[in-house]
Amino acid sequence: MIGLRLVEPGQRLSVLCLGAHSDDIEIGAGATILHWKTSGILLDVVWCVLSAAGPREAEAKASAVDFLEGTQRARIETLRFRDGFFPSQSSEIKSWFEDLKGRVQPDVILTHKADDAHQDHRETNRLTWNTFRDHLILEYEIPKWDGDLGRPNVYVPVSEAAMAGKIELLIRHFGTQRAKHWFDAETFRGLARLRGMECRAPERFAEGFFSPKIAIS
Repeated sequence: MIGLRLVEPGQRLSVLCLGAHSDDIEIGAGATILHWKTSGILLDVVWCVLSAAGPREAEAKASAVDFLEGTQRARIETLRFRDGFFPSQSSEIKSWFEDLKGRVQPDVILTHKADDAHQDHRETNRLTWNTFRDHLILEYEIPKWDGDLGRPNVYVPVSEAAMAGKIELLIRHFGTQRAKHWFDAETFRGLARLRGMECRAPERFAEGFFSPKIAIS
């Protein structure tokens, strides 16, 4: 396994976070964001949630504010595309992606993985790759009933503090999700511990990502 750094502490990193639903970014990459932030990386983050309506919009905004506290710059965008119907709204979502492309030039993009079992997640991934063709894209994973977890080829070891912070913020902010059988600390910690084992993370935890295409210069 080869260890690579995107940037060193004290350097800037521009990140575009894309999530279909209110808690997706936090579940898939929340500890990575917290770990980068506390590692001294100067983060410039654009955080976009494509389907956030009613109480889930308030949850999305409050959670993003806490996850991004202390970053150099942060912009949060919540949209109201219909949950569960992204493929049938593809044209409208694509138009939004094209507008976004004209407003951001990130160093790295965090988005859903291509073979995610949820149709909204897959459509978000498809439009990410369709729109951003010259960027580093890391696809995060969301544990769910469908059993669609794969074999990551990119790992971000995270600190125990970052993992604990991720779980605390998830449980605190997403009250609409707490009744779901999979939404608990054991699920989030267990997956991160498994990924940490797979990459021999110094503090035992990691988040796994998928990247079918990486160019190194």
